[in-house]
Amino acid sequence: MPNTPDLHLVAQDSEFRKFHDLMARKVQNILLVSTAYDAWVMEEDCKLSERIVSEYQGLNLSRPPRLTWASSAEEALAFLAQRPFELIILMPQLAEREALTLGQRIKELSLGIPVYLLTHREVFLPGETPPEGIDRQFVWTGNADLLVALVKNAEDAMNVDFDTKSVGIRVIIVVEDSPRYQSCLLPILYRELVVQTQDVIREGLNQEHRLLTMRCRPKILLTDNYEDALALFLKFEPYVLGVISDVRFPRGGKLDASAGVDLLGAIKAQRFDIPLLLMSNEPDNARRAREIPASFVDKNSPCLLADVRGFVLERLGFGDFIFRGTQGEEISRAGSLYALEERLRTIPAEALVNHSRHNDFSRWFFARTEFELANHLRPLSETDFASPELLRAGVIEMIRARRQQRQKGIVANFNAKDFDPTTDFFKIGKGSMGGKARGLAFLFSILNRIPALAEKYPGVDFSMPRTLGISTEGFDSFVKINDLGYLSGVDLADDEVLKIVEKARFPKWLSHQLKAYLSQVHHPLAVRSSSLLEDAQYQAYAGLYSTIMVPNNHPDPNVRLAELILAIKQVYASTFYQAPKAFSRRVNQRTDEEKMGVLVQQVIGDDYGGYFYPAISGVAQSYNYYPFGRMKPEDGVATIAFGFGKIVVDGGQTLRFSPRYPNILPQCPTVELALRTAQTEFYSLPLEHWPWARTDFSLSRRNITEAEEKGPLALVASTFLPEEGRIRDTASIPDRPRVLLFAPVLKHKILPLAEILADVMGITESAMGCPVEIEFACNLYRDKQHRPVFSLLQLRPMSARADLNRVTITEHDREQAFCLSSHALGNAEKCDVRDIVFVRPDAFEVEKTVQIAGEIGRINAALVAQGRKYLLVGPGRWGTADRWLGIPVTWNDICGVSAIVETASAQLRVEPSQGSHFFHNITTLGINYIMMSGKEGERFDWEWLEGHDAVARDEHVVHVRLSAPMVIKVDGRSSHCAIIPGDEMARCLEVNTAPPGTGCCAPGCEGAGSPGQCAL
Repeated sequence: MPNTPDLHLVAQDSEFRKFHDLMARKVQNILLVSTAYDAWVMEEDCKLSERIVSEYQGLNLSRPPRLTWASSAEEALAFLAQRPFELIILMPQLAEREALTLGQRIKELSLGIPVYLLTHREVFLPGETPPEGIDRQFVWTGNADLLVALVKNAEDAMNVDFDTKSVGIRVIIVVEDSPRYQSCLLPILYRELVVQTQDVIREGLNQEHRLLTMRCRPKILLTDNYEDALALFLKFEPYVLGVISDVRFPRGGKLDASAGVDLLGAIKAQRFDIPLLLMSNEPDNARRAREIPASFVDKNSPCLLADVRGFVLERLGFGDFIFRGTQGEEISRAGSLYALEERLRTIPAEALVNHSRHNDFSRWFFARTEFELANHLRPLSETDFASPELLRAGVIEMIRARRQQRQKGIVANFNAKDFDPTTDFFKIGKGSMGGKARGLAFLFSILNRIPALAEKYPGVDFSMPRTLGISTEGFDSFVKINDLGYLSGVDLADDEVLKIVEKARFPKWLSHQLKAYLSQVHHPLAVRSSSLLEDAQYQAYAGLYSTIMVPNNHPDPNVRLAELILAIKQVYASTFYQAPKAFSRRVNQRTDEEKMGVLVQQVIGDDYGGYFYPAISGVAQSYNYYPFGRMKPEDGVATIAFGFGKIVVDGGQTLRFSPRYPNILPQCPTVELALRTAQTEFYSLPLEHWPWARTDFSLSRRNITEAEEKGPLALVASTFLPEEGRIRDTASIPDRPRVLLFAPVLKHKILPLAEILADVMGITESAMGCPVEIEFACNLYRDKQHRPVFSLLQLRPMSARADLNRVTITEHDREQAFCLSSHALGNAEKCDVRDIVFVRPDAFEVEKTVQIAGEIGRINAALVAQGRKYLLVGPGRWGTADRWLGIPVTWNDICGVSAIVETASAQLRVEPSQGSHFFHNITTLGINYIMMSGKEGERFDWEWLEGHDAVARDEHVVHVRLSAPMVIKVDGRSSHCAIIPGDEMARCLEVNTAPPGTGCCAPGCEGAGSPGQCAL
């Protein structure tokens, strides 16, 4: 495709990928040195390993570390020589001195491994410095949460330097010198941080992003003296989220009763907006905390956990954002970016300014790992805006832009309690969303990473319909609770299936989700099928299932919900219709394995006089099988229409052009042909609502003359001037017929549609690695305030959707046919075959299938030499490698075949096989494959066939030649086939297009090209 935008961003990772590099250093192996008794108590009584694994899984943390136990110093040193460890825990019983000596010996090895002393009592008093062999002491009380906290704290210390500089990870400084309180406080803090981070990211997009975002939780840096605490603050000052401090701890090597108060005061003087928490077992220190000012928690309080949790939630920003008035009273609260954006529109200006002044917004964003937004907002103050209302507008716009940016190309999990209705793509349920959803999600991910497309066409808005995908879990649940699995195996008419499915119960959990969705979505909706096999790259189920459109505008939400559920049921019902069943049989796919996902898409278009429709809909293919004139197949082809694209896929009157040559319209070489072939009707969605839930969601087919005068018709139509006998590229001439040639778009480029299609197909074809087909819709506006909109609706590989030209098998055909089947592969109407090669039913022996294959090969070779195609008829699986299941022909044996009939045989009772390489080849070559399943209504007239004189006869195989070409009709939509004997004179007249006296040009006629001769 020409002028395709730069694709270098197609493979670029999303912004979440930068989180992959965080927490790079992990504690994977822990060496625990203890007595056998302590090891037994920790494993058997406390179930330590089990609880660590359980804790990690419960918090959705990454792989839990492996615990290795050593019972002596010598054994511990031996383990250290054998494999790496990231953390060593010494747990002595009475021989603390031996543990201290071991710690010193480990440090002498210069392994850089932290060594923690875990004791049942405080070996070193608060303020007392541990010996060099011990990095930190903790008190073990049987709480496995402490082990998790020690691991996470060790990992925080390993990664804090890189992670803060790389992404701006926040830091919480904890100053506490008592091993007992450290051992109590760390588990509380880590559990709350992890749990609250999980709550924060539940509005996150999908599981991958949740896990990555979990790496962005704040890091806890633990220290026990004034100098180290102040050094940590100065080092990480830009990243400090909060400080939690004891009151009494060492300063200058001595215990200082005011160290904590002075530390928090110094920090407050440098950073007024950092939340501070002073902890003390002396209630009188609450007064000193207020003077700083800082929050206060009594260490002896029975509500210690709740108090710390409250500080984490509100002051550090992990809970809801609470809007408070000038007196501290709660005005409102928000639990997500979308909710915050909405609340900001209504809160009083004084509250807005007060929160901005204290950097509450940026702190809340930091806690939610929205670093880019927080860093952008933090330097700003109310003085940067001319008024509070401009401040309000600025903050709202920043949040809106960030929400749109973070969701681009992402399929987000739907949360009924708290969801953003402006999200591009939601998913309900577990499992696959189906083939159509795969193509759409892939389209989202690609186009949102290619800014060059929007840059090349600045006057066009590019979009994709906001989509809610319902995974196959919904279909499985619906089928299970109603016991509908039997429908895949029974032969019922489509209307009978529909009645059964519409009466079935709908899963309550799914109904609850849809009700929440509809509470904020009032746009017309398209409910589209997305089966597992639909639009897959080498499977072709496109167009066999239902698409339903609902107005979604009834004033009663229960009616809207009932209509949406009914539409989904109708899509589910189409899974069991005859057409997809027949297609499944022809591609050897078990019908009971098919599952249906559903896409609920907001329809592209506008309301024009009570009817909803887009200005243009269409389908474009990057490979054109029928190029015209200068066109090449690689130039692609597009078919467009006014209104909805149903008229395109139904083969109605539309406009077809090549995106590279948009001004060459093969169907309009003259005014007369243009008038004859131009679109005269269009589809739209009636918006009138009924007093009850409707059951018929049919689109309205209307004449072009009914299009709203003020609508988009004037932007795509031309005018026919009968008095001049010509068509003018304008719709401004009154009282003249309109002609839909789309000249304003294709010629005058009010929307550069051809160029956009060429670029989009170039991008998607490169990404898919094969020719593609896209569906699209466009909105056009007569006013200058709105830019035209190009919206992509669907992407599929072209191999997934072959053109199925409509083949009609009449009742007369059925009566005259010598072969009638409802299990046929392909889509064709052939009348160029006169030869039939068949295996004699009376001479067939399963033991002789190899010999039979040889006989067929000899006849095939003779026919190929003559350039004659033939129909092959015989029992069993053709092309099977197992001689006992059918005739093991190879491609050399049947390379001249045009169609194959697989007949039934008492000696070969096998199911028809369509999944082999043989089958793949015949589909690739367009060879029709007809199976006689013995189903009622099917027949093969052996008596008629054997009544013909043989051209060649072998022991098992006979070759006959008909006096006229047979007609092979295969309807690919229903999988029905009829093979009808030819009528000599009628067939000759039908196919002979040569001028009189020049000879016959009928395919298969031996007299073809000979003047005045016709062998038929």
